[in-house]
Amino acid sequence: MTKRIRHRDWRWLALWWHHFFALWSTIDGQTRYSIPEELKKGSVVGNLAKDLGLGLSDMFDRKLRVASEAGEQYFSVDMGKGELVVNDRIDREALCGQSASCVLPLQVVIENPLHLYRIEVEIRDVNDNAPKFLSKEKHLKIAELTAVGARYPLETAQDLDVGSNSLKSYSLSKDECFSLKIKELANGRKVPELVLEKTLDREKQGIHQLLLTALDGGNPVKTGTSKITVTVLDNNDNVPVFKKPLYKITVPESSQSGLMLAKVEATDQDEGVNGEIEYSFADHTPEILRSIFQINSATGEIFLKGKLDYENFATHELDISAKDKGIPEMEGHCRVQVEVIDINDNAPEIVLTSQPSPVPEDAPSGTVVALLTARDLDSGDNGKVTLGLPKGSPFKLKPSFSDNYALVTGRNLDRETFSEYNIEITATDSGSPSLSSKKTINVTVTDVNDNPPVFSQPSYDVYLKENGVPGSILYSASASDLDFGENAKVSYSILDSKVQDVSVSSYVYINSDNGSIYSMHSFDYEKLKVFQIQVQAKDQGSPSLSSNATVHVFILDQNDNAPAVIYPSSAAMGSLSHQRMPRSAKAGHLVTKVTAVDADSGHNAWISYRLAEATDASLFTVNLYTGEVRTKRAVSEQDDSSQRLLIEIKDDGEPIQSSTVTVSIILEDGLHEPILDLRHKAAEPSKKTGRITLYLILSLASVSVLSLLTFLILAVKCIRNSRSSSTCCMRRTDSDDYKNPNRNLQIQLNTDGPIKYVEVLGGDMLSQSQSFRSCMSPMSEYSDFTLIKPSSTTDFKEVISVLDASLPDSTWTFESQQVSHANRF
Repeated sequence: MTKRIRHRDWRWLALWWHHFFALWSTIDGQTRYSIPEELKKGSVVGNLAKDLGLGLSDMFDRKLRVASEAGEQYFSVDMGKGELVVNDRIDREALCGQSASCVLPLQVVIENPLHLYRIEVEIRDVNDNAPKFLSKEKHLKIAELTAVGARYPLETAQDLDVGSNSLKSYSLSKDECFSLKIKELANGRKVPELVLEKTLDREKQGIHQLLLTALDGGNPVKTGTSKITVTVLDNNDNVPVFKKPLYKITVPESSQSGLMLAKVEATDQDEGVNGEIEYSFADHTPEILRSIFQINSATGEIFLKGKLDYENFATHELDISAKDKGIPEMEGHCRVQVEVIDINDNAPEIVLTSQPSPVPEDAPSGTVVALLTARDLDSGDNGKVTLGLPKGSPFKLKPSFSDNYALVTGRNLDRETFSEYNIEITATDSGSPSLSSKKTINVTVTDVNDNPPVFSQPSYDVYLKENGVPGSILYSASASDLDFGENAKVSYSILDSKVQDVSVSSYVYINSDNGSIYSMHSFDYEKLKVFQIQVQAKDQGSPSLSSNATVHVFILDQNDNAPAVIYPSSAAMGSLSHQRMPRSAKAGHLVTKVTAVDADSGHNAWISYRLAEATDASLFTVNLYTGEVRTKRAVSEQDDSSQRLLIEIKDDGEPIQSSTVTVSIILEDGLHEPILDLRHKAAEPSKKTGRITLYLILSLASVSVLSLLTFLILAVKCIRNSRSSSTCCMRRTDSDDYKNPNRNLQIQLNTDGPIKYVEVLGGDMLSQSQSFRSCMSPMSEYSDFTLIKPSSTTDFKEVISVLDASLPDSTWTFESQQVSHANRF
């Protein structure tokens, strides 16, 4: 439309200029040029200066210019060459439309003098436009029962070019059902028509795609096309058909509900309601499958509805039907096979084939304890199971066949360490990730008699007071056995041994069930101080095992002996002791000395003397510790010539034991050497006195050596510890005392001025305790000694030998005591 309006404007302007130049006398004749359209800018149209007879300088001096009657300046003048050149693109169709002739008038104006030239430029058509259809696509609907020969008019094409370049003919793509006919109208216009050449079959070809082509006469030929779609209308004469008769799909068993598994697709060659398909499971589909799967009736998509379990069903088969909505209804079928992929969702399981049996603790390595089987409901690697035991387990797993195992012992067992085992077996599959489970098997270890009874300690020390009641319990020895049952039942017995050449069974007996040891009779410390018992504990296993323990029985002294007077000898025999004393005796004169011994030991044997009665108590005194009888004052003429003294002798025991001695003293005039007579009497040889003298010499020698050693050790000890000189002690360490609690030597020194009394005590766990004393005789002021026999019924030689053998230097503890009269030795 725009091109046509511009074409009219141009014609009006051309007419106006025609009348204007007709009146201008200076207008010269016209020049005509012919050029094709679409020339490039700068293309030469013609040599304007030459054609107008102008020189190049004239064109410049006279100011030549060109004006276009079309209103647009399509041309210009190259003043340097005098040529008319194209100034802009020229489209003939835009300027002249479908007109057969297209001329563009130009005015060339020259001043000084003013002159006007008319120039025409003919624009020749070139084939630059192809034929075009207003609609690129046309749709036709033809029923498949339409008769052959039917005609359907088609759209004509338009070509803007003219002449030989304009539209010339039509063509149709090849189709066996259709052909093209050209119908000419009265105005010379040609209309294409589509002609049906063959009966249509929608099911064979429901749509025909045709291409209508319009051709012009240019060189080269240009074309335009229009797509023609012929839709064949349907009748319900076809059954829905699935693309595949069998669909195979795989899905992991762990898939979640709602997952789309597959899409079945059926086609119906019919159309409309005849081709609308609904999908469904076949009528005979089991309910269990309907609970697992569902199908979209419109799309054929199959979804997972329930939960898959490979272990229950590894494969599912679904029959699917597709029905159209035509009349009559047509139906097609297919089958869907769902293969479930196993995942490792089942933990392995351990099954006991046989219950574990008790195992003796001495069972050899490799003894079968139990049989078991490993299984896994999964398949492939997910179902491959391996069994394992904790590290360090005394058992092993021995594979046999097809996931069967034997639980066997891997080493020797010890019931006393572990009486039973809770064996944790781990089953692990080979899946990814792997799953595992555990099972605990209880295995009992039965006992064998491999442990003897064991006493709480290898030896026991028992302290028993003498004079106890026969039948009283001494001690309860107890042994334990780590075994079990009969193997742990212990019976006790005493091994036969000798005590003072008498069988120990005559002293004690033992309860075989509980190990309690009882005395057979009362013990006398003065006869037996220590003895030992070998106790045996034996179990009731087969063979039986036993062990021994030593019980050391120490008899503790009781104060059951009264002091016995051994001097004067007549007093010891029960008769009255007669002593003579000169009347010239001064104060402090030693009249006599009463000596007594106590068979007991320790404090029970500490003796003191007291003047109980006297004819004249003011004349005599008795030393509390030595028993010496001395005058308190000088004898006077008024004193009776016969004096009688009753001296009481007491020990330090509880209760106190005592005895008395009566001494008769005769005061004589002219008696000058009573002491010499006494010495002579004491020196009278006798068998008993000679033996006592020997004992005295031996004991004093021993005591002297021990006393010297004791004094030296105590002196060093006292200096180191800066302790008082009254009491010094040197002992072993606590650990030594603990190891040897009863091995000691005690030297006790009683002093009343010079040493008058020495007591040596020695003891050992394995030897009898001994004590012996040395006392100064009444004639000590003349260096006479009287030996007191050891406080034991044992011969003194035996005392010395036992003391010497059982008390080595390395185990002795020495004590030195100086006790004042106030402390009472």
